[in-house]
Amino acid sequence: MSHLRWIERPDITQPIVICAFEGWNDAGESSTEAVRVLQDVWDSVPIAEIDPERFFDFTTARPHVIRDEDGRRRIEWPANEFHLARPEGAPPVILLSGVEPQLAWRTFAECVVEVCEAVNARLVLTIGSLLAEVPHTRATTVFGSTSEDEVAAALGFEVSRYEGPIGITGVIGDLCARSGRHTAALWAAVPSYMPAAPSPKAAKALVDKVADLLSIDPPLTFLDEEIEEYEAQISDLVSEDEETLAYVAHLEERYDSEAAAESKAEALVTEVEAFLRNL
Repeated sequence: MSHLRWIERPDITQPIVICAFEGWNDAGESSTEAVRVLQDVWDSVPIAEIDPERFFDFTTARPHVIRDEDGRRRIEWPANEFHLARPEGAPPVILLSGVEPQLAWRTFAECVVEVCEAVNARLVLTIGSLLAEVPHTRATTVFGSTSEDEVAAALGFEVSRYEGPIGITGVIGDLCARSGRHTAALWAAVPSYMPAAPSPKAAKALVDKVADLLSIDPPLTFLDEEIEEYEAQISDLVSEDEETLAYVAHLEERYDSEAAAESKAEALVTEVEAFLRNL
């Protein structure tokens, strides 16, 4: 029995599938916000969803009752939805956003594989964000990784040699690769000293990287004001604590001393691996 429900099967072939999930691989809510931004700027439409019944313990991931525009009450369940976007000048893109499931990860990932096989996806790209020793006052570091030498060469990504714990994005990547799909991952670094603060800066960095991969330039200036407010708010909070202020100054000095972007990416790879192993 499939837990995937099609809303409308799209008449497309070889799209890129991009996935992001709320949970531990979504520091600063950056990866899921990046997908939401892409959904909006590309006017995406829903095409499928995964039934949550099999994948969540509703005593811990409780559904919510909300009122719709007509004032009627309805239950909102944990959602994992696929949207189709057709960005100008690029191949079609399927955007999967939702909540990391609590149960039956292989079965959940098989739902993603089912979509990828139905549309003959050319690439499955998972995106995530993690807490790292980076300053909020500098450009967000984003790095890409893949287990395939061919994809690494084509996209300029690192070849992953990681061994250790993984999240649902890792399971999806593995099952998609085993089914014959090319797979890769993007990670953005979020300052570890502000773990609870949503980071539009990291979200935009992920969107920018996706846009670079597709060789397109989506309109993102609407995020600039949010990023300025984010940086100002974090700076105000940091200035209230001398120890944190000194720590940020140290991070800025270290960041500036890394002359090449490659050295930042390599440092972040090390932090990602340490982060995952310490879960």
